[in-house]
Amino acid sequence: MHDNKAKRGHKPLPNRGYAAASPATIHHGGESTNATLKRAATASFIGNFVEWFDYAAYGYLATIIAAVFFPLSDPTTGLLSAYAVFAISFIIRPIGGIIWGHFGDKIGRRSALSLSILIMSASTFCIAFLPTYAQVGLLAPGLLLLIRLVQGFSAAGEYAGASAFLAEYAPEGKRGFYTSIVPASTAAGLLFGSLFVAVMHSVLTSEQMHEWGWRLPFLLAAPFGLIGRYIRVRLEDTPKFKELEGKHHVARTPIRDLMTVHRGKVVVAFAVTCLNAVAFYLVLSYMPTYLSTEMGMNESDSFLAASISLAVYIGLIFLMGTLSDRFGRKTMLILASLLFIGLTLPLFQQLQTLGFVGIVLVQVAFGAMLTMNDGTLPCFLSEIFPTNVRYSGFAFSFNSANALFGGTAPLVATWLIQQSGNKMAPAWYLMGAAVVALVAILASRETSRQPLADE
Repeated sequence: MHDNKAKRGHKPLPNRGYAAASPATIHHGGESTNATLKRAATASFIGNFVEWFDYAAYGYLATIIAAVFFPLSDPTTGLLSAYAVFAISFIIRPIGGIIWGHFGDKIGRRSALSLSILIMSASTFCIAFLPTYAQVGLLAPGLLLLIRLVQGFSAAGEYAGASAFLAEYAPEGKRGFYTSIVPASTAAGLLFGSLFVAVMHSVLTSEQMHEWGWRLPFLLAAPFGLIGRYIRVRLEDTPKFKELEGKHHVARTPIRDLMTVHRGKVVVAFAVTCLNAVAFYLVLSYMPTYLSTEMGMNESDSFLAASISLAVYIGLIFLMGTLSDRFGRKTMLILASLLFIGLTLPLFQQLQTLGFVGIVLVQVAFGAMLTMNDGTLPCFLSEIFPTNVRYSGFAFSFNSANALFGGTAPLVATWLIQQSGNKMAPAWYLMGAAVVALVAILASRETSRQPLADE
């Protein structure tokens, strides 16, 4: 029926690939591609910035949140409880990935991203007004968990959707560079969160931080979210999705197609993402808490060290995306896995003996290794899945890996140290994730030299 309709005048849209002309000369919907790319990049950046600013604020304020919402526990148990809430919020992310992926593959990337940022920013904003345990008892951590679940659901559509969105807008040969904007925005959110919390620790007393200071970062989600929403609704959907829509080849049930036709790709994508999941949350979110609770560094110095390493990470991430365009996704991902396997334990061991400058250098080294993975992964995951299930494939595999290994990473690291008495336990956990990712990458194929597949 659809084929006949196409023959009667609904002609498929022409190929809108960018390889044949320079970005400055192509127009889409009356706008130059350069202008459209800038707006798409800005919209993607802000959405992920809001999401990871929230995670940064929660992670960097974990010890205070533990005291506010779990005051009857000893410090370690309270911290474990705070990280448990952080981890439980990830459980819903695979479900969110299926729903947002279905929405994005069936109705459009722009519509899904415009809605997800509203839910994310609104739920984050609500944390600022939660009652404490001292005010309402067990209802307080219950409400915190509920809001974190809503955040986890909305976050499931952000990273994957923004990456697919940019990959489908980017010129051939530059997909790695443009999709690296997504991990850069996550690091920018973490950096801003780290700086914000560091400033609060320096200007507020401990009593003020526990009474009301911890609420301040979450208030910023509302204006950030509204700005991101405004930019997104003014964008057209991607050329690749509109082309598929014009051919009437949009998948009716993306998740069913994904799990039947592309099941092997889902397994590879999940396994490759394991390193990103564990490394991202251990290196960029958990590390300040690890330095202060396990290494005895004061909180201001630990946040400053994290901020410096994050700034270097943001600077390197674009380089790694560009290198993946030149040398291939597989090469970069293999190199990242090998470096994590070989250097993680020695770097963790150095944290026990070095001063502030040395610890910063160790964190910079970890950040540099992570950028090799993070600067490449969004494009790799966008390229291995075809357009008709790209959002679903990326969202489900990425969020499943992060649910099992990312959101739980701070909890598992804290628990491993508690159970083993070994401060190096997180290093072994990170190395294990790198081995899993390496095996999966070796089983995959190179995708950087090929155009994005449609079906």
